[in-house]
Amino acid sequence: MSLQPDQDTDRSKLKKDWSSVRDIREDSPTFGTRILENKEHVWNHNAWDNVEWDEEQERCAREKVLKQSNKPMPLEEQQKYHQDASKYWNTFYLHNENKFFKDRQWLKIEFPELHNITESDVGPKRIFEIGCGAGNTMFPLLSVNQNPELFIYACDFALNAVEVVKNNPAYNPQHSSVFVWDLTSTSIPENIKPGSLDIVVLIFVMSAIHPQCWGQAVENVYKMLKPGGLVLFRVNTNNEYEYYSNNEYEALKPFCQQRYDMVQLRFKEGRMLSDNFYVRGDGTRVYFFTSDEIQTIWGTKFTLEQNAVDRRLIVNRHRRLQMYRIWLQGKFRKIEEPNPL
Repeated sequence: MSLQPDQDTDRSKLKKDWSSVRDIREDSPTFGTRILENKEHVWNHNAWDNVEWDEEQERCAREKVLKQSNKPMPLEEQQKYHQDASKYWNTFYLHNENKFFKDRQWLKIEFPELHNITESDVGPKRIFEIGCGAGNTMFPLLSVNQNPELFIYACDFALNAVEVVKNNPAYNPQHSSVFVWDLTSTSIPENIKPGSLDIVVLIFVMSAIHPQCWGQAVENVYKMLKPGGLVLFRVNTNNEYEYYSNNEYEALKPFCQQRYDMVQLRFKEGRMLSDNFYVRGDGTRVYFFTSDEIQTIWGTKFTLEQNAVDRRLIVNRHRRLQMYRIWLQGKFRKIEEPNPL
């Protein structure tokens, strides 16, 4: 059984009522509200917070990735996935339309800054959702917005994704604008002025970008944000839910989490493009990050207010199935430029 990351199911109890992320820079033993202290109790709830690996699991994962790296995809075959990256995402949205993702109900919990600027008295605010897909951030915000001066930009480099947003009955041109744009472009969108945005939203976006283009992406975000503007960032190193029987779970248990996430470790030989960068069966690419890389990528131009990990063990008690999930999450504040003398 396969279930996409933001898709809702009858397992409604999985919806988060609290933040379960932990900033890697803090000694914070109290985060989340449901900690699995005894593995025999795993079936008592549908989800557990902060379920981590042991040394043996980590070792097995490293061995699996080393095996993949010994047989990467040939360089001549890789070129089509790099040159035609938008084509593969375009095909993805052509086939899936708005069925793949669902509005993210956890936004208010993890990123309250977004909902704060929908209040009626906060004044002019500008948000840019980059890699909007089906509008998974824009539409939840528009649905609760009380701020007459809020405007939300949204973009995707897949034309079919943009069309999905435009065709949504909730699309409101008075308070939003959606268009095609590539975050790795050498110029920012024509309709967004430098230093004009309050918040940039990057959810499940950076993992699809070639590592050589990360610097340009960060430069573009920096250029568009106001001094003191905020980046809200989240990547999931597991792009789909996978549930397994008890026997399957025990066999795969060492390969279920972190950079060495279950999805990464289940890639077959010949799918690795470069270290921790892969191509899926549908031609879309995915990179598996570490928190240290997030610090390196964003730390030169931004103050990292949060660099966090969200680990959860999801349990289907009825079918006696389990799966580890992990997300990396961050909040990055644009460093204010000093006033010229």
